[in-house]
Amino acid sequence: MKKLLQISDPHFGTVQAPVMRALEALAAAQQPDVLVLSGDITQRAHTAQFAQARAFCDRLAIPQMLSLPGNHDVPLFNLYQRLVQPYARYLRHFGPELEPVIATPWLSLIGVKTTRRWRHKNGEVSSAQINQVVQQLRLAAPAQLRVVVVHQPVYVTRPEDEHDRLRGWEPAVRAWADAGADIVMGGHIHLPYVTELSGPVAGLGRRMWCVQAGTALSSRVRREAPNSVNLLCHDTQSRPLRCELQRWDYRAAGLAAEGGRFELVHTSEIVPDRRPVSS
Repeated sequence: MKKLLQISDPHFGTVQAPVMRALEALAAAQQPDVLVLSGDITQRAHTAQFAQARAFCDRLAIPQMLSLPGNHDVPLFNLYQRLVQPYARYLRHFGPELEPVIATPWLSLIGVKTTRRWRHKNGEVSSAQINQVVQQLRLAAPAQLRVVVVHQPVYVTRPEDEHDRLRGWEPAVRAWADAGADIVMGGHIHLPYVTELSGPVAGLGRRMWCVQAGTALSSRVRREAPNSVNLLCHDTQSRPLRCELQRWDYRAAGLAAEGGRFELVHTSEIVPDRRPVSS
């Protein structure tokens, strides 16, 4: 069994120490093979916050990591740095790539930088980025699970979150589904959910899942969603291919909240669609 741990929106600068310790314990118990860090690593893109985040990721001791910057990882108040070197601090700690790719016998993992220096919050994916991901997907082998990682969501479940949806989401979803993507992972809105997109996206040619993560460590939780992470478990020997998406929520222990742990609260089955991809 191969495992991928998705952590999103930890917002170092607002992290809660008991939650951080609980996530370290979860990683030690589950021993994932790959870590996905899908943006908003820091609260204000300060050097100290990036350093704390990198030290935490190193303590998890997960063999491979794919990370992406979120909108909070671009300096907000330092206008010169935002315009001239928006990702310098991120790259110093999580570089060298802004759009990394990981390929293993069981996984094709593709990162897409959806933040823009001229946008405060909203994300965007360009035609060039869409096509670049398509080319990567076409290199994938049938046995590989194909996962694209963005920061802002390609699908939202509630009208009030529509303004946070990734700009350019529709051509991206259609092109990536046609090219054989199985999952698009994101964060940004601190709301975890899993949605199979061929239903809500009319005319989508194949099954593809939107997997959203909550905030892993921050005190900036939504009222309806505690701190949470996703654990993707993939049985490489199953025929047809199958994987399980597990949502783990943090539960505090007592009023003092000095203890606590992550608990499995929901499981979704994902069966990759292996019909021939578009050429």
